[in-house]
Amino acid sequence: MLKENLKEVQENILKACEKSGRNPEDVTLIAVSKTKPVPMLQEIYDENIRDFGENKVQELVEKYDELPQDIKWHMIGHLQRNKVKQVVGRVKRIHSVDSIRLAKQIQLESEKRNITSDILIEVNMAKEESKYGFMPEEVEEAIREISTYPNVKIHGLMTIAPNVSNPEENRVRFRNLHKLLVDINGKNIDNINMDVLSMGMTNDYIVAIEEGATHIRVGTAIFGARDYSNR
Repeated sequence: MLKENLKEVQENILKACEKSGRNPEDVTLIAVSKTKPVPMLQEIYDENIRDFGENKVQELVEKYDELPQDIKWHMIGHLQRNKVKQVVGRVKRIHSVDSIRLAKQIQLESEKRNITSDILIEVNMAKEESKYGFMPEEVEEAIREISTYPNVKIHGLMTIAPNVSNPEENRVRFRNLHKLLVDINGKNIDNINMDVLSMGMTNDYIVAIEEGATHIRVGTAIFGARDYSNR
């Protein structure tokens, strides 16, 4: 079942790239595995998927220790500052940097370990009160500040679009995030050259690819509905 689900997602990626004139190699599929047991992740890993995303620090840490070490882990959920030390050094990238204070904490922990942490700036494109992230008009100022942190490297932008029944409703948000990325790159800020757009989930990843997503975060379409019974 999982293999069939994965194949369908991969075929949709190819179709979306073909429609928008993009190279499928420029789109990274992140398998979002929150609440899913290790054997299910292993099955997807065995299909040559190496990028996995987790929303909760505890789950990420547990799975990190149980699964192959060549997995590229992505922290995609809200990250509390007191849990940064558990994530830094374990993940390929933190997608959900939603405040200057969080970025400072990542800098502090990265400096302690003498490593550089790759991050994305989370943008609240729909300006939803229930969502984390910088407002679009705050992003440039935040990036100018964080760009001065020696152990943090900004690679791009991330957004969590509203959960809508018609994915076309999110197209303008994805398009505007892409435009924001291009605009910021055009300002030639020191130490900034962003090329990652993390946007699109199970219900809207096809539209996100058509609007320039480089990383899509797909969970339910691969693993099925989430199971919170043991949480």
